Amino acid sequence: MGPLKGVKVVEMAGIGPGPMCAMLLSDMGATVIRVDRIENSGLGIAAGEPKFDILTRGRPSIAVDLKKAEGIETVLKLVEQADALIEGFRPGVMERLGLGPDVCLKRNKRLVYGRMTGFGQDGPLAKAAGHDINYIALAGALYPIGHADGPPVPPLNLVGDFGGGAMFLAFGVVCGVLEARGSGLGQMVDSAMVDGAAYLTSPFYGMLASGFWKNKRGSNILDTGSHFYNVYETKDGEHVSIGSIEPKFYEELLEKTGLKGQNLPAQRDREQWPVMKEKFAALFKTKTRAEWNKIMEGSDICYAPVLSFPEAMQHPHNVARKAFVEVDGVPQPAPAPRFSRTKEGVQKPPSKRGADTVPALKAWGFDDAKLSALKQAGVIGG
Repeated sequence: MGPLKGVKVVEMAGIGPGPMCAMLLSDMGATVIRVDRIENSGLGIAAGEPKFDILTRGRPSIAVDLKKAEGIETVLKLVEQADALIEGFRPGVMERLGLGPDVCLKRNKRLVYGRMTGFGQDGPLAKAAGHDINYIALAGALYPIGHADGPPVPPLNLVGDFGGGAMFLAFGVVCGVLEARGSGLGQMVDSAMVDGAAYLTSPFYGMLASGFWKNKRGSNILDTGSHFYNVYETKDGEHVSIGSIEPKFYEELLEKTGLKGQNLPAQRDREQWPVMKEKFAALFKTKTRAEWNKIMEGSDICYAPVLSFPEAMQHPHNVARKAFVEVDGVPQPAPAPRFSRTKEGVQKPPSKRGADTVPALKAWGFDDAKLSALKQAGVIGG
């Protein structure tokens, strides 16, 4: 199942982008084993029952005491069989544990050692604590998000943790595994969320250099500055999104709103954007979201209703695409992207920490005698 079938990955348990990366790899068919601590690390945002911790779906959890030499050796035995290892600790932590890249690559010269941090493995801030909001702030990605008359607005933790972090680490790991299959040699992947978030803003740096992008929040086409690429409140207090950038789409917007034929300023006349935003804001409040849907949805206006999480799961397009699945009774986004032949899919529900220790280690070649000895010595839990 999945295009990454046969790829084996050791995941050192962490929060945010690390688990997201492991989920991406697992959903694409990789065999991922999650190495949890025996004790609760107290990291992250508690999700309640394990089944609600969606980022840990698709792979078994083993509990290993990394303070014991036998625990480190247990992980190294997994490393010997793996195509990749991913970890999300601060620089130096894995080295202090005895699981740094030099040690692991000695055990397995083909290993791709994926490292996820906020600020990278080097640089003045490398060892500083931080979260998504800090990384995207430093990358320049947070500054332009928001309205001209307000502060920057954090876009959840989508840009740093997941877009600039997990996605880039997964991409780096797959690139490394492909290269290793030709060269026979592994390497370290330094995936920093600051780097990834900056990379995502590449076109805006180009537009800024050209003079097209104004270095002022809420003054450009895509940052709520324009009237034709914006969100508007409807009569019932809901919202709709408009993205009529191209002239032909803007013409259709004017037609569907009843504004076509009026003496309006040119679409790209920036000086008139504030006035036009007010006009559109008043107009969209004359109908409910459902009424606007009937007029605009499916047209070339580039329109969509702004849906909540529960609403998104019920929208006919998402239902038809099977964009959401139910795993262990919990509705959640389905794996993406889709493949025509090697089908992606959720391999299993999330596990309680250490719940799969014995069967998972067995699947990776540990025999009963070894497992019994490790269990008796308190090296593994579960």
